[in-house]
Amino acid sequence: MVGQRAPAPGRPGRISTTGYRWSVPLGRSRNLLLLTGSVLLLGVLGVLASSTPDRYVLRVVGDPLASVEVRLVVEPPAPRTLDAYRGLGTWVDSYDFDPAYVPGDITVAPSDLADMAAHGVRTLFLQSSRSDRRATGLVSDPWLLAEFLLAADRTDMEVVAWYLPKWTDDDEDLDRLLAIDRFSVLGRRFDGLAVDIEWNRDGLGAIERSHRLVNLSDRLRRTVGGDPLGAIVMPPVITDEINLGYWPGFPWADLATRYDVWLPMAYWSFRTEEHADPGFYVAQNIRRLRADLGDPEAMVHAIGGIGAADGSALVDPGEPLATIDDLPPFVRALVAEGAVGGSIYDWATMGSRSRSILADLMAGSPFGPEEG
Repeated sequence: MVGQRAPAPGRPGRISTTGYRWSVPLGRSRNLLLLTGSVLLLGVLGVLASSTPDRYVLRVVGDPLASVEVRLVVEPPAPRTLDAYRGLGTWVDSYDFDPAYVPGDITVAPSDLADMAAHGVRTLFLQSSRSDRRATGLVSDPWLLAEFLLAADRTDMEVVAWYLPKWTDDDEDLDRLLAIDRFSVLGRRFDGLAVDIEWNRDGLGAIERSHRLVNLSDRLRRTVGGDPLGAIVMPPVITDEINLGYWPGFPWADLATRYDVWLPMAYWSFRTEEHADPGFYVAQNIRRLRADLGDPEAMVHAIGGIGAADGSALVDPGEPLATIDDLPPFVRALVAEGAVGGSIYDWATMGSRSRSILADLMAGSPFGPEEG
């Protein structure tokens, strides 16, 4: 999901009197503040005569009868399930919403989740941390992350947080992933956690990089326990066929038992020949992915794009955009290959018309929540 895009018209990040950058009313499901003040008795009003008969002094005397403890009550976090990866999703990265990375106005705000939900989106995949010199903490702007979670609560959407590891030789990658995993506001946490596995500009050899990936994945799995983990991976057509030098010997077998759902970045818009055909390219990547994992039933949520041009003025991602004509074959490939869901990367590079077309296509396909 590494990407940089030019500034585009959006909403300025302004500070409101609520402490948030946008007005964020709490949803009813989290608005459980049982807050009461102390109860005071006004006491007995005594009229006491002074030493001079014609002068009086009024005094209020007495003690409080009782005090009430102030408590904040929130619901326990909902268990994480695989449902967050089913059906239609969309993507937002740091260059869309985080002022630390957006050179101009932001292009996606928490208030946009209402529009996402209106276009049939069930899950927002949100980049929630980055490892670089602009990062000021283990997670992205916590106020903004809180706003996204509360907006998702109001719109009945799910949010999966994702992070791009850089394979450093310290614990930074694990610390950031666990900070995301544990982040919450009023008991509302992320509905899932996904690792973006693609970084190769690290000066490491492929064997050492694979070792660090497997080690990180193993430690993360042991820490989160049975919570579902998503693996956002390079498309196997790239690593197995087009560019064998990208990550030689990618450790598919070692990762197979450590992740629950696979999200191949099957972007066809800048490919050539048969790989520019969304139906062919997405289907081939799903098949190769399952073959590399040795699991013909592996759970897959495929990512297409980039974007979908429909005549609207869109953010320039620095790559050719897909078109609305690519959307039907994309969805047909998802259905034919038994994917549990799909999405286009990303929200900012899709126009309103393309969002509506994709919503209708996905709504008419066999995707939906299940137990798991």
